[in-house]
Amino acid sequence: MFALIEAAGWPIWFLIVSSVIALAIIGERWWSLRENVVMPRNLLAQVVQEFRQNGVTSQMLNRLAGGSALGQVFAAGLKNVKSTPAIMKEAIEEAGRAVAIDLERFLTSLGTISVIAPLLGLFGTVVGMIEIFGSQTPQGGNPLVLAHGISIALYNTAFGLVVAVPAMIFYRYFRAKVDEMLVDMEMQAIKLVEIVHGERQV
Repeated sequence: MFALIEAAGWPIWFLIVSSVIALAIIGERWWSLRENVVMPRNLLAQVVQEFRQNGVTSQMLNRLAGGSALGQVFAAGLKNVKSTPAIMKEAIEEAGRAVAIDLERFLTSLGTISVIAPLLGLFGTVVGMIEIFGSQTPQGGNPLVLAHGISIALYNTAFGLVVAVPAMIFYRYFRAKVDEMLVDMEMQAIKLVEIVHGERQV
């Protein structure tokens, strides 16, 4: 491993740092965007049942707000249950925007890494080419310096792509997953509003 880093030269360290950050973001988002954490199954049915039995209580609101992202949206709506459906939906939309920001956390950074990693690889390639041309003298080039410059150029280009491709794949995956969750939460929240105001049964 150290031999590879030495062959790739000092520009590889930018890519190594980027890869570590990308891996940390991927792991954190993979853990945080689990469906049972963001949108527990049957939460809507449980909330409707509890609402019909006990109404809206502070214990219920606190439990929902601290439980999951979908629970935060439900809690925001239920706090305004005595208001009109329009006011209740407005409160839900405000909570939904805050939840969306939380779900999308670090995704911009991951997308940025997927874009700049090839550029960092290109930077390493340019450094390698400069070293190659700098080794040329009227008497000829030093084969060792020439080989080192070529290795810097090739290793950085390859490693830049190795970092960029998985980062882009996971960025697209997490972005699609967040969008799907937000749409599902919006539909469930609207359904909750209609149920508590008697506009639908289930």
